[in-house]
Amino acid sequence: MLRSHNLGEVNEGLIGKKVELCGWVDTIREHGSLIFIDIRDKYGKVQTIIHKKKGDFSKAKDLTLESSIKVVGEVKARPEGTINENMASGKVEVSINSLEIFNKCPPLPFQINDTTVTEEVRLKTRFLDLRSRRMQKSIALRSDLILNILDFFRFEGFTYIETPILGKSTPEGARDFIVPSRKHPGGFYALPQSPQLFKQLSQVAGFDKYIQVARCFRDEDSRKDRQPEFTQIDLEMSFVEQEDVMEVLERMVVYAFEKTLGIRLKTPFKRISYDEAMKKYGRDNPDLRKETGEEFAFCWVVDFPAFEWNEDEKRYKSVHHPFTQPKPDEFYTNHPEKAKSFAYDLVLNGSEIGGGSIRIHEGEMQKKVFDILNISSNEAKKKFGFLLEALSYGAPPHGGFALGLDRFAQLMIGRENIREVIAFPKNSEAYDLMLNAPSEISEEQLKEVSIKLDLSEKKDKK
Repeated sequence: MLRSHNLGEVNEGLIGKKVELCGWVDTIREHGSLIFIDIRDKYGKVQTIIHKKKGDFSKAKDLTLESSIKVVGEVKARPEGTINENMASGKVEVSINSLEIFNKCPPLPFQINDTTVTEEVRLKTRFLDLRSRRMQKSIALRSDLILNILDFFRFEGFTYIETPILGKSTPEGARDFIVPSRKHPGGFYALPQSPQLFKQLSQVAGFDKYIQVARCFRDEDSRKDRQPEFTQIDLEMSFVEQEDVMEVLERMVVYAFEKTLGIRLKTPFKRISYDEAMKKYGRDNPDLRKETGEEFAFCWVVDFPAFEWNEDEKRYKSVHHPFTQPKPDEFYTNHPEKAKSFAYDLVLNGSEIGGGSIRIHEGEMQKKVFDILNISSNEAKKKFGFLLEALSYGAPPHGGFALGLDRFAQLMIGRENIREVIAFPKNSEAYDLMLNAPSEISEEQLKEVSIKLDLSEKKDKK
């Protein structure tokens, strides 16, 4: 190891001991024959000091902020009157015997912790922005949150199952990101908008409780609470009813808040029907903070409509997705718009952070839903034949949920948008300023996947 301790371990217990420490130069202060260098790593910050008599003093004079270095020296108690109560290591300092510069940093495009820097500048050199206190805190919270959530589901007996990234394009959702196939000219994969069909198949396969931290992709406009690629906590359970899924989700959220933030939430969460939410609040994601007086006001919104009429397409569409189970009493009427569904959304502070439903597990009901949605039997077989076949093989009653991890973490830490809790996000135009992506590819690459671009419209715009 290049270091004997990380910087969070340096304290009064090490006084008189030799240490080898590594980190980034946080501040430099020169006072005559002394140079004070605060070094920083993920775990903490330590003041180090080098005297003019030391051989590496000239190296210290040449240092720049954010250079990565190693110091070897002795831990000493700070002189009286110089203790820094704002630092965990504020009662000690390290007297440097030798200094090694791993990598000298050039002039910075912005000061790491300057909160006035534009997002465009920060995203262009995100690797520097991630060193800031703000982003270190955000990403650490996100990491803790994921691990705590996975711990909860492990204790609950869930099986972690990874599902494919290269899948099949299906209707009834947002736009797919498509991937051309080299081996199958004219054929395309689609990146998953969600693992929906695969997690249902995991229940047909008898795994009983499925969990995954799933990467999802939707080719839609970015907003402050959306990204073209995002992460969701995805789960599915067999032999359950709506209350069972909501109960385990509620316990998970309580566990995650207590373990991650040390906050104990009040339960049970308030439940509001979709009709009540629209009538009372004019929206299906009500913000109840003023009513309850709670930085975190959760509620469930239930009894969503199963279908809605799309005037442009002159047909019914699913409010959630076509695999959501409608409530039978109203489902088998001649008025699909009146049918409710076994669907439920979890709302936090006026933002929908996730949704789920009891799924259709019986083939005839699924075919009936396709009929209502004006999906022909041929189209259904072409798009979902594998699912319809799977449902015919003794599929159990099952239901699940998808929690938007990015939005959940954003609300927990109180950031303005989800880009503040994602390590390497796209900007509001779905563009990666650091990678300059999306970008053009070569003619040879296009030829390999049997694609020829028509750029006439692009030229006309220029």
